Amino acid sequence: MQKMLSLLSRVLKGPAQKPVTGAANEAVRVMVASRNYADFASEATFDIKKCDIHRLEEEPPTQAVLTREEGLQYYRTMQTIRRMELKSDQLYKQKIIRGFCHLYDGQEACCVGLESGINPTDHLITAYRAHGYTYTRGVSVKEILAELTVHFISVSDGSWMGQIFENYNMAALWKLPCIFICENNRYGMGTSVERAAASTDYYKRGDYIPGLRVDGMDVLCVREATKFAADHCRSGKGPILMELQTYRYHGHSMSDPGVSYRTREEIQEVRSKSDPITLLKDRMLNNNLSNVEELKEIDVEVRKEIEEAAQFATTDPEPPLEEIANHIYRNDPTFDVRGANLWIKYKSAS
Repeated sequence: MQKMLSLLSRVLKGPAQKPVTGAANEAVRVMVASRNYADFASEATFDIKKCDIHRLEEEPPTQAVLTREEGLQYYRTMQTIRRMELKSDQLYKQKIIRGFCHLYDGQEACCVGLESGINPTDHLITAYRAHGYTYTRGVSVKEILAELTVHFISVSDGSWMGQIFENYNMAALWKLPCIFICENNRYGMGTSVERAAASTDYYKRGDYIPGLRVDGMDVLCVREATKFAADHCRSGKGPILMELQTYRYHGHSMSDPGVSYRTREEIQEVRSKSDPITLLKDRMLNNNLSNVEELKEIDVEVRKEIEEAAQFATTDPEPPLEEIANHIYRNDPTFDVRGANLWIKYKSAS
């Protein structure tokens, strides 16, 4: 590469050996970049962990093809979610974000793998720890951070809580095309799954509903399992349950330091051996789908995007008090909402 740069420099300088400037410099950069991209592989095939299955005659594949374009997209998305959550942690500690805050760092392969295995038109319902899904569903980092800091231009996430076994039963009775997802991050608040459950085979909890246990730290494993589950549902076979074995780096919420019921060494071991971003990065580098310089460029761009979003979220004006009752219902006529006492009323607009 150095020889190529030297040769291009001499050619562009010409006989008079004038310094390379302006358009000439740009030509060198473009030609070198073209050479770099041409040297990359367009795709690679990887072995992925075999899924455990329940009440299924077939199973997801144990190999996955990753194109260079897909790899770069997954890497950028997971890095964006990781950096967004770390920024949320910082803003919370500065008391700019208040209330409950459940961070998603460590679990990025789950939402990115799931989204890559379904269609954008498919419905996705989640509860808390949903920042990653909010982003993969199309909401910008700027809007997410503005929502967390309770500023003017923001977006509210819906939440769904229900009696899970009742839902399993109705979905099975009606053969609904529904994929139930359990992101098993090994702890329910501060209690390990081994201490809380007589059986930790959550993928079998649907009983009569087929299930899969998936490596939730591997974006390719999640993607292939999701494609399998989606095909199962679309073919009219009814619901399916997926348990994604993953890990959260933060505590349950920001009020939980996360090290009173597990050791720092445990967290560090998962980071060093199973981190979803590192796993994807190593695969891409080792199979010539990218190089260190290109991925560093993405890292820089992501950090810049997060910082700009945080700046916007912390300086944008707070919503006026008269809008506190807005958006209670969707597409309904405006109506009155009682305030803290009988004499205070707000208008609710959709």
